[in-house]
Amino acid sequence: MIPKIIEAQQKLVPEMMELLHQRYKVLKFIEVAGPIGRRPLGQMADISERECRNLMETLRTEGLIRVAKEGATITNDGATVLDSLGPTIDEWTGQGLIARKLAELLGIQNVQIVPGNCDENPAVKSLIGKEAAVEFMNRIGDGRIIAVTGGSSLASIPQHIQSIEDADRLHFIAARGGVGDDIGLQANVIAASFAEASGGTYSTFYYPESLSVEAHEVFKREPTAIQMMELYKKTDCVLHGIGDALRMADLRNTPENECLHLREQGAKGEAFGYYFDDKGNVVHRIRTVGIQTNQLENVPLIIAVAGGKSKAEAIMSYMESAPRQTTLVTDEGAARAMLAKVEG
Repeated sequence: MIPKIIEAQQKLVPEMMELLHQRYKVLKFIEVAGPIGRRPLGQMADISERECRNLMETLRTEGLIRVAKEGATITNDGATVLDSLGPTIDEWTGQGLIARKLAELLGIQNVQIVPGNCDENPAVKSLIGKEAAVEFMNRIGDGRIIAVTGGSSLASIPQHIQSIEDADRLHFIAARGGVGDDIGLQANVIAASFAEASGGTYSTFYYPESLSVEAHEVFKREPTAIQMMELYKKTDCVLHGIGDALRMADLRNTPENECLHLREQGAKGEAFGYYFDDKGNVVHRIRTVGIQTNQLENVPLIIAVAGGKSKAEAIMSYMESAPRQTTLVTDEGAARAMLAKVEG
């Protein structure tokens, strides 16, 4: 709930919260994207360059940011202010209430929402990455093996990961082998990026393209594949994206007959190479070696990362069968669209 003093101030000086929210957003963008110049910052925050200059000067005067030749960066005091104000801003904007409602309606443990809609503002994806990084660092605990998928949402996380104490115990792996020109490569590169940022280690895993059923069965008996499948059984944390089914099929250069099948079956979302309809039923899966959806039930920490209003149906289709212990990190655009669909 909104603190009573904030509620009273809002009634007495209603414009105060709008100004507070605006400054908070600008400070948040500087934290994520700094060092950043005035013009790109204004574009990210959707304000004029003049407004941006005035806001930056206020934040600089208060010691919340530094402004140098290469751009603005946040100070320690600025980071403290963001941490302190976050819960209040979430409640005032309604994001806290939406997050709690969504978690209950989707049947998962937790939902974290960042402001904005990454369909309209690509910079919002950095906010999603930052939030997912914080969630991961706060909750990994004694975990050792972390499986990550590919995709732009996952790629936005490692830059926000800080060095973790005893990180040599952390081992990052691709959640499945490659299935296209660069889908698998992305997952391997992202796993390496996580390891580099945190100080952990990683293993790469490449799955040959266009294998027949027979060749796929042979490949599963290869030592590398067997070793990776053993790691999947021991995975402590999974970080994964959620894709729009038909867009993912297009990215994979899926044969037209399979695309037709996906459309006929009402495929909405994709995760781990599985395609889901709006009831959460698996309507198709690609042939690869990777973590299986039934293995997810035994993974203590699962963080799903996806945003944008256009992803609402895809996210909901996967969440119909997502494990209870899942945390979803998303943006306001997707969250409000999901809530609207659920409520009516």
